[in-house]
Amino acid sequence: MRRLLPLLGTGFVLLGLLAFVPATAPRTTSAETLKAEGARKWYRGNMHTHSLWSDGDNFLENIALWYREQKYDFLVFTDHNTLARSERWIDIDKAKSGRKAYAQLQKNWPDRIFERERDGKTEVRLKTFPEVVDLVVIPEQFLLIQGEEVTDKFGKHPIHLCAANLQEMIPPLGGQSVAETIQNDVDALIAQRERTRQAMIIHLNHPNFGWGVTAEDLAQIRGEKFFEVYNGHPGVHNSGDEQHASTERIWDIVNTLRLTEWQLPLMFGLATDDGHAYHHIPSRASEPGRGWVMVLADRLTEDALIAGLEAGRFYASSGVTLSEVTTDAKQIALTIQGEAGVTYKTEFIGTRKDFDRTQTPVTSKDGVALKRYSADVGAVLATSDSLTPSYKFQGDELYVRARVVSSKKHPNPSEIDDLESAWIQPVRGPGAESFGRESN
Repeated sequence: MRRLLPLLGTGFVLLGLLAFVPATAPRTTSAETLKAEGARKWYRGNMHTHSLWSDGDNFLENIALWYREQKYDFLVFTDHNTLARSERWIDIDKAKSGRKAYAQLQKNWPDRIFERERDGKTEVRLKTFPEVVDLVVIPEQFLLIQGEEVTDKFGKHPIHLCAANLQEMIPPLGGQSVAETIQNDVDALIAQRERTRQAMIIHLNHPNFGWGVTAEDLAQIRGEKFFEVYNGHPGVHNSGDEQHASTERIWDIVNTLRLTEWQLPLMFGLATDDGHAYHHIPSRASEPGRGWVMVLADRLTEDALIAGLEAGRFYASSGVTLSEVTTDAKQIALTIQGEAGVTYKTEFIGTRKDFDRTQTPVTSKDGVALKRYSADVGAVLATSDSLTPSYKFQGDELYVRARVVSSKKHPNPSEIDDLESAWIQPVRGPGAESFGRESN
């Protein structure tokens, strides 16, 4: 099947986005101030992590200790199509960075190593998730969450989703199209969540990896509302290329389509590491510490964090810190926690209800039919250099989100010369009312 690739403005759009949906979605923007006060705190976490259980190069417990020592509050392990629950032994000399990982293990946990000699080879047993929890977790200080990267595809197009707080592995279910494949995997998570009555969440990974998914495919997915606007792997094309849209452009396309054509909740954007390599930091490998989420919650538990994410009480970051985000029917306002000698530019981005719907047919270099949308989609509505930027609704916005970009270069970027940034979640604007109530 030949697929249409949406292209917006000067960018070409391929991959799209997703999100897990609460039982009901608000019709209008309600007043809320996100800041640490009372029992509520900002919790920093990474939701995309690989280990020797799949294609990472370190043991779970070494990775968890690194994040704990770097002042993260929570970490989700998401190895490909597996949960760390079974008995698994590895040949230390054949595993990725096996001897380096083993040396760390001997340093960090000398009395908690399970090894054996077999046919002249040294084998080490990988600790299970519950065993690592016992080693590393500190209640109300550092939390580990069990997850999986559901690694699926349609034809040659990769389709990866990270699921968090699972009880059972979700096998990749496939489908007869990109959209059907995504929907099948999302539905499996929803079914497990409903059956177990346990809080769970799923999000689409690195939308531009392999240029595999269109914004149009993703805009129609139900029951899911998160994707990675920033992924730390250097090979996932966050910025797109001359033919493909950046992940931020995809974000705006999908939210415009979800509000005007599908009556679905807004898509939220995450920042993650997608860490695989842990021994030569910093380098151009896929390493930890590049992107994270800051979730406002009243407790450091799976239930509280997932509730905060689903309610949009979080922002994504690759280095910029916010102390407050306020939204109400009139405006969006931010408070940036500035650093000495660093400047910040905030852009408020959105689509107005009377946006230009013109579509221009385009054919890609490999003969795939494309279409370009108006630059009205995801337009910059206002900018500010203040540490307390704000945007007042004009009355016709479908949605508005904000991006804060600092003048400080990321110390270990996903892409060369990345600047430390933050992404504030979109809110439904007054102009969306004419398109009806959202459904799940």
